[in-house]
Amino acid sequence: MNIEAVKGSTVLVIDDSPTNLSVLFNYLNKMGLKVLIAQSGESALEQLAYQRPDIILLDILMPEMDGFETCRRLKANALTRDIPVIFMTALSDISDIIAGFELGAVDYITKPFHHEEVLARLTTHLTLQHQQLELHELNATKNKFFALVAHNMKEVLSTLVSLSNFLVLSVSGKGEDHIQQVAKMVEDSVRNAIKLLENLLNWARIQNGTLEFHPESVDLQKIVLENIVLLRSNAREKEIELSHTIEANTLVYTDPNGASMILRNLISNAIWFTRPGGEVKVSATHADPFIEVVVSDTGIGISPEDLPKLFRIDKKFRRNGTAGEHGTGLGLILCKDLIAMNGGKIWVESQVGQGSTFTFTLPGQKV
Repeated sequence: MNIEAVKGSTVLVIDDSPTNLSVLFNYLNKMGLKVLIAQSGESALEQLAYQRPDIILLDILMPEMDGFETCRRLKANALTRDIPVIFMTALSDISDIIAGFELGAVDYITKPFHHEEVLARLTTHLTLQHQQLELHELNATKNKFFALVAHNMKEVLSTLVSLSNFLVLSVSGKGEDHIQQVAKMVEDSVRNAIKLLENLLNWARIQNGTLEFHPESVDLQKIVLENIVLLRSNAREKEIELSHTIEANTLVYTDPNGASMILRNLISNAIWFTRPGGEVKVSATHADPFIEVVVSDTGIGISPEDLPKLFRIDKKFRRNGTAGEHGTGLGLILCKDLIAMNGGKIWVESQVGQGSTFTFTLPGQKV
């Protein structure tokens, strides 16, 4: 019985017996559950209008409105129908128990009850409820993810088709410079499609646990330099100064490929959202036992209302770079998951018109 997993959950106990309410309140509260009480079905329904528990313990034999009628009204209300109900009953007739299940109850406890049995049944159904909520969130995330991928791929492929048609038409009667310009646009679009697919495949591998992860002590400066060399031409095209201040032998304990993917995505984004003549810089500081890695830019910045959306797949946030570059919407989400695999975290500070600073942590050299 994993009581730790459900501590803090809220239980509503509905019983006309003050003794039962007192006993259950004291015991469940002592076990780490939040307990609400009601001495009748009517008062419970009134209370549920402004307080929503995670689960309900409901006595069947109550005057005026019994447990069956209370349960019937709970299940008829869209706001309360999904709350699990466990009947407490002294009735031994199987027909009464069946009637409770037919009304939507998930379980029953016979009186006189034992504390351990009550807690065990609560824990079981609260755990099931939490798992169902997690599954619902995962399905919602999956659907939004596929919608995001489909939108990006359709946009990329549509652009490629349009540019290809334009290139064919431009060959006749157009100068070499014009043809070269269109060809460059095709090349950029293909590169964007490749980056989207790389991020998609890596994110999918993280989710299903198949992404290879082999941490070792590596020199952070080496990984940063490799990515600066790789992205230097992108920066030069926009006349952006790309630099770093990381000392040699700044050792981190991480998977080299994962660290490289993180830096490549963050530096690429910084270049995309920085205007010509701006600056992108990578730096690092010791914050024992971690190394804090910083990618800062003097770009267009991010508004306060958009900052919480950056690392969430269920929140739509996508915009073009200062030269019309098309983002994939997956880069920062991939970064967050890769960093989490290393036991680190990522955060951002930004001011519109002044730039952004992305900071993430990696474990220092493993002793």
